Amino acid sequence: MPQPVLTVVVPMFDEEDVLPLFVERLRPVVDGLGVPYEVLVVDDGSRDRTPILLQQHRHTWPELRVLRLRANAGHQAAISAGLARSRGDYVVTIDADLQDPPELIGDMLRLARDEQLDVVYGARSDRTTDTAFKRVTARGYYDTMRRLGADHGPRHAGDYRLMSRATVDAVNALPEHHRVLRLVVPQLGFPSGVLTYRREQRAAGRSKYPLAKMLRLAVDSITGASIAPLRLATWTGVLGFVVAMLLLAYALIGYAVGLTVPGWASTIVIVTFVGGTQLLCLGILGEYVGRMYTAQLARPTYYVAHDSAELTSGRPETPGQQT
Repeated sequence: MPQPVLTVVVPMFDEEDVLPLFVERLRPVVDGLGVPYEVLVVDDGSRDRTPILLQQHRHTWPELRVLRLRANAGHQAAISAGLARSRGDYVVTIDADLQDPPELIGDMLRLARDEQLDVVYGARSDRTTDTAFKRVTARGYYDTMRRLGADHGPRHAGDYRLMSRATVDAVNALPEHHRVLRLVVPQLGFPSGVLTYRREQRAAGRSKYPLAKMLRLAVDSITGASIAPLRLATWTGVLGFVVAMLLLAYALIGYAVGLTVPGWASTIVIVTFVGGTQLLCLGILGEYVGRMYTAQLARPTYYVAHDSAELTSGRPETPGQQT
């Protein structure tokens, strides 16, 4: 197989329902580009028939390459695994649920080549197919990251993007754990462009990104890309100290003029306020200490079970890992 010009990285986890539809949509697009390509599917420890279906498609689609992880590592880790093993001069990352149209890949490649861009983002211009809750939380996420100064990319750009080999190499060289690529890539500052599209409904199956994972992504985004919460903890502590000093002055003046009245309400209010402030600050500090502890352990975020490209070439299976 010739050196691919384009690698399409597709993270998958339990996608047996949508996989045939995804292949039906994607293959005509990449076949029609007129360049050597590979489709690198990262099987993120699927427990359904996804691995079996992928092997079946490999028999009729030689450009399909399967990277199987030993256990579910998460969406961002699966994408990182695909980037680490990609070989193309350009790399596109796209999910398999068909909410992001594969037909945009050709436009991304042309724009990157014509304007010498390192990154082309796919930005969602119409999210009416999402639920109201999803739209509100997405807007809150992007607004929060922008206010924290941690988001320099286009608004409503997720993980559907094209990157040059230089960009991919730069991302792979980053030592940080639990990277959130939709924040990491824009912060590189490489020349970029944007293509907009209408976000569709999931073609089949169910979402693999429940509320708990969305919250984890938000926490990783904030603590991994900004120290603003630490400053918030500092200023909250300063505010608590100032309020405590004012209450102390009020109590001393009241005692001096004989206006003190024994009571428990003020005591409860003060204790509750100070206790809540301390817990908030400790929680924020704990998130950062936890990230430092995880980085110090330097444990891999994923383990590779096998790479179909290595098995096809006759090389022995050598499980890989990404920190």
